[in-house]
Order: sequence, then C-alpha cells, then structure tokens
Amino acid sequence: MTPRPVAAMETRQIFAMGGGGFTMEPSNPLLDDFVLSLADVAEPRILFMPTASGDTTSLINAFKARFSERACVPEYVSLFNLRNSTRSLADIVLEQDIVYVGGGSMRNLLALWQAHGIDELLVQAWQKGTVLAGLSAGAMCWFQGGVTRSSGAPETIAGLGVLEGSLSVHADGEPERLPVWLAAVREGTLPGGWALDDGVGLLFRGQRLDRAVSSRPGAEAQRADAIAGELLRQRLEVELLGDGPHAALGGRDEAVEELRRVHRMRRGSSRRRG
Repeated sequence: MTPRPVAAMETRQIFAMGGGGFTMEPSNPLLDDFVLSLADVAEPRILFMPTASGDTTSLINAFKARFSERACVPEYVSLFNLRNSTRSLADIVLEQDIVYVGGGSMRNLLALWQAHGIDELLVQAWQKGTVLAGLSAGAMCWFQGGVTRSSGAPETIAGLGVLEGSLSVHADGEPERLPVWLAAVREGTLPGGWALDDGVGLLFRGQRLDRAVSSRPGAEAQRADAIAGELLRQRLEVELLGDGPHAALGGRDEAVEELRRVHRMRRGSSRRRG
C-alpha cells in the first residue's frame, strides 16, 4: 500500500445522510451516485461497513447490487467475520477512496469500532483525503452527538466528534426523534446542529457545510442552535439531485414508504436504525 499524503483541511469530505441510499431507496440511485462523484478518481475504491446492522447479509447484498455495475471497485468488511481475512484492517481502510457506513445501532457501531481501532483508522483515512459517507447511525457517528434509538426510545448519544455540532436523522420517517434533539440543543445537552429528512444529505468540506442535497423533492433539512436560552431554527436550502423520473414524479419510492411502515410497527424493538 502506497501511503497518501495528508490532505488539506478544505479537501477532506464527509457526506452525512438522514436516510436513503441503497438501503432505503433501492430504485433511486441519486444519493449513491453523488457519493461516487465525490472521489477525485475515475473508478473509486469504495468500502461498505455494515457494522451498525450487525453486518447483515441483506445490506451487503443491497450494496453489491447497487455498486457492482458502476464505475467503482466495491468491497465490504465484516467485523463479525475477520478470521478469514488476509489483510489487516489498516490496509483495508486506508487504501479506500470512499468509506460508506450503513445504519443500525449507533451505540453498537461505536463500541465495535473502538474495540477494533476502526474509529482511529477512519479519522486517519479522512485526514488523508478518503471520503467518509454514511446514513442514519453511519451519518451521526461523525458528529459530536446525535439522537439514537439503539435501545428503543430516542435518546442522546455522543459521537466521534470529527465534525463539530450534532445531527438528528429520519426527521420525517421517525418524527419522535426531532423533539428529543431540539430539547437537547435547547438545554445544552447537545451542541447546535442539523436535522435531516430521509433522502437528504449534507456535504462537509473540512468543518464547513458545503451544500445540502436530496434525492426527492420536498425533503427538508434544518439547523437549530440555542442562543441565550432560546431555540433558533432555520430551514436549509436543499438542492434536488438529477432530473430523472424521481424528480419528475415527486421522488416517491414505494420501498421507502414500506420500510417506514415496517419501522413504525416495530417501535418496541431494540433493533433500530441510528
């Protein structure tokens, strides 16, 4: 593996999605194509990390289905099945152009990453210019904190702190998260930050928010901060990606609606995204 020089801060990129991508929008590739476009190479090496979901086969197969026929070199790593690996985790992570982190339990994700030293490897990769991308737990983990449903009811949780501020996800799909996040920001339990609907992603260059994009019309993002004990909320301008059928038809994806329905039926379950 040839070492890469440390990238300038403004060229380091993190793309955080509130929900969407191949795990929630199997017929809408706009967010995933946007992820690939962030790497400054013709055929980027992209690594999927499904740790937060327990490395489930269904998510790995969905990743393969989305990226295997695109101009990239897809790979995944399972922390639950490393015994047959012929390469170290450092070699796997640090040679990638993009690392894509899936959703699931943020609490379990961070615990396993820390146990394997993945958290430090990912920060090192980002510092050298690897694009970090993820949705739900895989998006919140980069911030100072967020709102997780790892144990059922929404509650605040600390993240890695690579990015300043907090993030709450699934603002439209799981609206019970939003008041918990807003209360935490108002009380100072979480720093000010962003809340994203499913289908919305924020691109950060260094510590600066560069743009907000969406795979579907009508999906929103907002910023909230506490100032002198008062909550200040601001809606962000969101750029709709592409001009294909999803834009023309209002971006409705029946698979997304079905996933939301299933998650609403499983509110009492401990297996939660984020």
